[in-house]
Amino acid sequence: MTQIYKVLSVLLEYPGKELVENWDEMRKLISELPDLNEEDKSRLNGFIEWASALSLTQFQAKYVDSFDMTAENSLYLTYHLFDEQDRERGPALIQLSELYKSTGFEIGDGELPDYLPLILEYVFTMDDASSAREFLQQTAQAADIIASNLEKNASPYAPLVRIVEHHGLLADIAA
Repeated sequence: MTQIYKVLSVLLEYPGKELVENWDEMRKLISELPDLNEEDKSRLNGFIEWASALSLTQFQAKYVDSFDMTAENSLYLTYHLFDEQDRERGPALIQLSELYKSTGFEIGDGELPDYLPLILEYVFTMDDASSAREFLQQTAQAADIIASNLEKNASPYAPLVRIVEHHGLLADIAA
């Protein structure tokens, strides 16, 4: 079940040449994901159809426009949970960094620990699907905010973030 988190991490990361050269492999991987409902598979494939129709440069420009130029769509989750000047944001980032370190998970240079693709990559490394969902549950509120903002602009990224939110909310149901 954690394979979906890797797929989402890759699709929500800044797009590179390797991704656009491997759309067919991504489609195949999605079709083979166990425990992923048909609606989510359709959402993922819809995103791939949209993205694969773009050149790499166009795809990158859409990404930058969606996430880097519009603060309300930021993939840095604490941005949505705390005021920008909130004193709790820094400790939350430190706590998340310490959690990663304690499990041996490496953060790339210059990346903040609350970056959604990084969180999804971390969740992918977790051995237990229920633990992964419980961890992801903490992202559901921010994912809902981001998805709602993306939906206002009819962004093709909105369904991807809704899948993240949905998987976080599944932990509530399982609890």
